[in-house]
Amino acid sequence: MRIGFGDCVFDSDTREVVREGRVLPLAPKAFQLLDILLRERPKAISKERLHEELWPKTFVADANIANLVADLRGALGDDAKHPRIIRTVQRFGYAFEADTTRAPREIPEGGHAIDKLIWGDREIALREGENVLGRDGSSVAWIDTYSVSRQHARILITGEAVTLEDLDSKNGTFHNGKRVRDPVVLTDGDEIRLGTVELLYRRFQPGLSTQTARSR
Repeated sequence: MRIGFGDCVFDSDTREVVREGRVLPLAPKAFQLLDILLRERPKAISKERLHEELWPKTFVADANIANLVADLRGALGDDAKHPRIIRTVQRFGYAFEADTTRAPREIPEGGHAIDKLIWGDREIALREGENVLGRDGSSVAWIDTYSVSRQHARILITGEAVTLEDLDSKNGTFHNGKRVRDPVVLTDGDEIRLGTVELLYRRFQPGLSTQTARSR
């Protein structure tokens, strides 16, 4: 699901929200809250249901929802007193009220490849330059798993060159089953493991037919 509203674009596949061309550093719960409100728009969602979806079977204070909404509004440039995006429904919950449009995925110009990591049913878009992978909420690939270090590894993309490097992680980074001790070059279909988390690296070339990643 890729949806545009105001000066923002929400992308559920890459788990990113882009505002004025910049990826917002949203906390995972804030992203999940926005996902729920967008999926259910224009319906108002009760605080009770939001609690159940965001913190299932866990007791949290009522202020948690209010604080999360405030953080999300701040990131999106919304104003609680004069909301354009997230409306407070008094004594009930919240609703998404901004006008939305379908935002087609941009096709890179000049034949540049599209680089992604596949993690289960998730697709994580990689961008030119440094892509840090780890448990830190600011990581490009945020992986909240006990075996993954806060800054576990990085993928560096420089033009056509793509390399994987371990960042002194506790449980190691593995490339096609071998532990990474020095930077290694990535090619389409390579398997990456961070601790116990398995990822698949894919590189898509515009104009070429989709090929099946090689199996091992």
